[in-house]
Amino acid sequence: MNRKLTKFALMTNREIYRYYLEQLGMIYNTSEAAVITDWVFEKMAALKRADVIVNPDKNMPHEQLAQLNNCLAQLLQHKPVQYVLGEAWFYNMKLKVNEAVLIPRPETEELVKLVVDDWKPVIQNNLAAEDNQRITVLDIGTGSGCIAIAIKKQLPQIAMQAIEVSAGALKMATDNALEQQVSINFMQADFLDESAWKKLPLYDVIVSNPPYIPINEKESLDKNVTAFEPHTALFVPENKPLLFYEKIAAFGEKHLKNGGKIYVEVHENFAKETAKVFEQHYRVAIKQDLFEKERMLAITKRTNE
Repeated sequence: MNRKLTKFALMTNREIYRYYLEQLGMIYNTSEAAVITDWVFEKMAALKRADVIVNPDKNMPHEQLAQLNNCLAQLLQHKPVQYVLGEAWFYNMKLKVNEAVLIPRPETEELVKLVVDDWKPVIQNNLAAEDNQRITVLDIGTGSGCIAIAIKKQLPQIAMQAIEVSAGALKMATDNALEQQVSINFMQADFLDESAWKKLPLYDVIVSNPPYIPINEKESLDKNVTAFEPHTALFVPENKPLLFYEKIAAFGEKHLKNGGKIYVEVHENFAKETAKVFEQHYRVAIKQDLFEKERMLAITKRTNE
């Protein structure tokens, strides 16, 4: 262990806080280091920045010091703070995460919003017309369950199903759904294995944030991504960068209702190429995120198929 970390036992609240900022500043920029420090202190020591300011010279209990010590050691190994604390925020929900699942990203919240904004009026019209037929939604590669859970919470009338190849991820998604008190039909399945499709019905909506980073881009990513997040949820073969989208397009031909919609997150550099995968049987709209990057597709199945 870094000998400097043992100095925690002799530090005040202010000194510990400053030391955290100094150490994290070696691998993060100033604002990121401050956000991570605040998050860790609040979670592990029930101490907000305002508390440090009000009681700068107060000594911290030994147990909390030990927890902060342990967290800092992990953070200095580039382990993402979400994995260190075992939680991540997504769509105003605190979800459990571990190294079996991807850390939910803010841009994926925009994918959820796209689905919710499109289908909330449809559901409201159905309810007004006393139509008892539930909108059916499938989340492919659910991971932590963040997409499926967020959509279900926003649109509680839907029937939500989610599939995932990883048993560890599926356990995490199930735990998160229970924590958020939503009912989702989870199923373990390898979506790339087309024989698994026989067990799946027709859907009104298909949504997915599939793996889309070509493996040759691995070296350009941050260490806290490549060293800790699950590679099967991130990377695709260099010679098949659109593999999952091709499978989703084929799946939708038989499992998406006429006029139904597919929503996918895409690589910002391959949005147009990804759109072409769907154009034969679908109408495709490329959507930009808040940073004006082409990060999502909204895809409608042609009614004459």
